[in-house]
Amino acid sequence: MNRPLRRVAVACLVLFGMLLLQANWVQVVKAKDYRNDPRNRRVLLRTYDRERGPIVIGTGKDRQAIAKSVATTDTLKYLRTYPGGAVYAPVTGFDSLVYSSTGIERQENAILSGSDDRLLVRRLSDYVTGRQVAGGSIVLTLNQAAQQAAYNGLQGKVGAVVALDPRTGAVLAEASTPSYDPAALSTHDPASIRAAYTNLLSLAGDPLVNRAVERTYPPGSTFKVITAATALSSGYTPSTQIPSPTVLDLPGTTANLRNFGGEVCGNGKSQSLAEAFRISCNTAFGALGMALGADKVRKQAQAFGFGDSSLELPQPVADSVYPDQLTKAQEAQSAIGQYDVRVTPLQMAMVAAGIANNGTVMRPYLVREVQAPDLSQLHGADQKVYAEHAVSAGVAAQLTTMMESVVQSGTGTAAQISGVRVAGKTGTAQHAVGQAPHAWFIGFAPAVNPVVAIAVLVEDGGSLGSDATGGKVAAPIARDVMRAVLGR
Repeated sequence: MNRPLRRVAVACLVLFGMLLLQANWVQVVKAKDYRNDPRNRRVLLRTYDRERGPIVIGTGKDRQAIAKSVATTDTLKYLRTYPGGAVYAPVTGFDSLVYSSTGIERQENAILSGSDDRLLVRRLSDYVTGRQVAGGSIVLTLNQAAQQAAYNGLQGKVGAVVALDPRTGAVLAEASTPSYDPAALSTHDPASIRAAYTNLLSLAGDPLVNRAVERTYPPGSTFKVITAATALSSGYTPSTQIPSPTVLDLPGTTANLRNFGGEVCGNGKSQSLAEAFRISCNTAFGALGMALGADKVRKQAQAFGFGDSSLELPQPVADSVYPDQLTKAQEAQSAIGQYDVRVTPLQMAMVAAGIANNGTVMRPYLVREVQAPDLSQLHGADQKVYAEHAVSAGVAAQLTTMMESVVQSGTGTAAQISGVRVAGKTGTAQHAVGQAPHAWFIGFAPAVNPVVAIAVLVEDGGSLGSDATGGKVAAPIARDVMRAVLGR
């Protein structure tokens, strides 16, 4: 063979080698990435040839699907439907022919679509027997009565509710309003889906946003629970007298800190920590925050979960933040949940749950069980401790007594439940000049051996606007949700 032919042969061999390498790269190394790429229409369309597994709440006779697939006579063999509708939409999310899925539909897609490795044996069996391939089930921890009560309480408002079982971390309610009907985004008509999605984007209140976990807000006076926990962990007692001036001078500024409505706390000079907490005295807690210092308060906030970017339900959760590098004036403002303190409703529910659980915060979780198509269990929830000693049991007991007083005779009386001792804390959070404050309530019930901890947020005070307080707006919603969990 002469030299030119050898060169051509070598060049051909190199090209064939490159083709083989490329084929292996595409079909082996990058196969999973291409398969999971939402732009891969072939894989997407193939998923409609099998029944997508349901998202379920309840057990036994109370078991109900809040998202499921039904057979059709279309080219696409199955249609995703949402019997849970807007009540559960922030949790389920949607599975769409056009847009990337959201919520549990996205986070648990492998099980629901049947592609999870845990279903490999089942898929092989289906292939051999000719049985229709189907997805598995995701069973959630949500309490139907509590979820409905949360959604009902938020009607006509923009806000969120999160309720937890403080003993386990199970999410009992996760509601966000305004909401939407996921079914409009799961039809087989791409034009209809795009129109519905565009309409949702244009609506006030961002209905596609899950405010329970995706947005952060100033917590207002609900943060005083953390400030009080810091004080009690630093040697203060509920009876310790702390300064409570009518007006608190903020060092290094020309501004002053005043109480809600210009009220005077006690004698205008000092009062006990417990009494300042009961009536939610801003000047007392502002002064307390400066006395404690930002480092101690930040450490306490972090013990409850602030700053943890790894938190998930499995839905991703926005970071709650206690700011760094504070001046003394900013320490005072942060101690009452203002300045740049930002929290999710989930985070504040975790704070309440930690106090309810003798100082131990359980890791919140939303998926109770993962099931194969035949309903056999593939995985059960792992109940895990998130923070074993966010506060000591003794401090948790003191905080519980102080929070009880808020509901018995303080700012949170609207959260009272007949025959049940309720512990709580209200919050009214300023967030923008000229806008009504956000209304908050966090708490738990019963105060002894609690089974439910809750956080309620209503943006801009709901219908009460600038006259809103956490006690007027958020506490009644919390009461109804807690009552639903307690069966009352």
